[in-house]
Formats: sequence, C-alpha cells, structure tokens
Amino acid sequence: MIVEQAGQEDVPALCQLLCTLFAQEVEFRPDPAAQRDGLLRIIGHEALGAVLVARREGRIVGMVSLLFTVSTALGGRVALLEDMVVYPAERGVGVGSRLLREALGLARERGCRRITLLTDGSNDLAKAFYAKHGFAVSGMVPMRLLLD
Repeated sequence: MIVEQAGQEDVPALCQLLCTLFAQEVEFRPDPAAQRDGLLRIIGHEALGAVLVARREGRIVGMVSLLFTVSTALGGRVALLEDMVVYPAERGVGVGSRLLREALGLARERGCRRITLLTDGSNDLAKAFYAKHGFAVSGMVPMRLLLD
C-alpha cells in the first residue's frame, strides 16, 4: 500500500469513496457534483489543504483531507482533518492508521500546531480509532449554520 497526495485524475474515484462516507454520516448526504467541486478546490492548492489517498494495487482504498487555517489562540497555522474514510472491505488492516499518520506528518511539515476533527457522536468505532491515535474529546461544542 502506498499513501500519496491525490491528483485531479483521482477525483472520480474520490467522489465514489466520499459517497460511502456521507451515506453513513448523520448530517451529510452524498452529492457527487458538490464533492467533485470541493475536491477540485483543495487538490493542487497547497495553501488551502491536501488530499491524501491510500492505494493498494493501484486502486484507491481510502482517503483523508486536511484543510489549513490560522488559530489566533495559538498564533499559527492549524489544520482541520476532514473526510477520513476507508472502504469497508479494507478496514481493520491498518489503512486508516497509515492515512492518519501520513496526515499528521504532513500537518507537522506544513507548520500546523493543532489538528481538529469532527466525527458523528454515535460513531463509537471512529471515536475509539481517533482516541487510539491520541485525539481527545474537546470541551468545545461544534455549531453550524448553513448559509445557502
């Protein structure tokens, strides 16, 4: 298995993978056109973020996105970890752990001082996975307002 940054040619396969993720999340629904537009905004724009893919035998089996911003509290760059997903048939063999390690390394390399992520409150497997990798539940409460 290799982990590398995604290119524009990977977008159709990533959209399929995101459909898997958004079908299992509470607040989101698959929308391939929206996912394509979002991926194209990230891929190739290093200041904005990065999309990492895990490939096995040339096939994408998992992905994770990092989005970069600035924290005034920390006085520096921070990252949002988004869209972490591995195909169900590929889970349990280290794909997710490898993707996460690579994402953490990339964030450090890009000068990030913190990574924040959201996961469904009911997704106990995801919460245990992230805890195993050092993430802790924050006292901050996420709130959203859709603007369109």
